[in-house]
Amino acid sequence: MSTIPDIAHVAVTVTDYNVSLAWYTKLFDRAPDLDEDTGPFRHTIWVQPNGQLFAFHTFPAGVFKPGRSDELTPGLDHIGFMVSSRSDLEVWAKRLDDLGIEHGKIVDASYGSGLAFRDPDNIQLEFFTPPA
Repeated sequence: MSTIPDIAHVAVTVTDYNVSLAWYTKLFDRAPDLDEDTGPFRHTIWVQPNGQLFAFHTFPAGVFKPGRSDELTPGLDHIGFMVSSRSDLEVWAKRLDDLGIEHGKIVDASYGSGLAFRDPDNIQLEFFTPPA
């Protein structure tokens, strides 16, 4: 097997279930497809149209190690959601404005264009499109 398979899911750890549930529900414009407390942790999952899963996990007090996400610390830098075109990035910038979600400007580079924003735990997310 020499080809890396597609990403099946992404799961991020959040500090406050209620805050993150409201924020991601607003971003995805729908309730999660699964919200389950497994005992050791709770996971909340949205199934994306392409079959990928996006989830967040919360852990009980005493297990969770508090701290804000930071791309300058080893671990997760950011998660990029693929869009079809640069004009889609402009639509998303408007939607984020309408939702009251702060974001950066669309950044164009040789490898594509991106629009970055952050969730309530400071996890950096991005809408991204390859060059035309």
